[in-house]
Amino acid sequence: MLYFAYGSNLHHFQMKRRCKDSTFIKKINLKDFKLTFRSKYRAADIEPKKNSIVPGGLFEISKSDEKKLDVYEDYPILYKKYYFLYKGKKVMTYTMTKKTPFRFPTERYLNVIKHGYKDCKLNMKYLKKALIE
Repeated sequence: MLYFAYGSNLHHFQMKRRCKDSTFIKKINLKDFKLTFRSKYRAADIEPKKNSIVPGGLFEISKSDEKKLDVYEDYPILYKKYYFLYKGKKVMTYTMTKKTPFRFPTERYLNVIKHGYKDCKLNMKYLKKALIE
């Protein structure tokens, strides 16, 4: 199945450790969404926003990978699944169940995401923008 990562799972080594069958396919943009950080975990989340994009990584994952991600993402309590179509194919990602106010991420977590942006060759400006909004 196809999975869209936009936070710490962009980090290739971490993603591979978490999901041994995962394969990075390419970078893609999720249109009409924006990146933010929230909850007591100060974790990445996406929310609808017209004319905005969230850059991310498209991964092929197995059923067992999906189960591991469900545990990691605290599905269905902290995150729920969100599906969208990319070039006619169904893609799964996670979005937080409770849209709490913005919370600045921890330095450690942010560094993992920055590393992931480099791994996936994503434009850092979207990450920077999410941190000032």
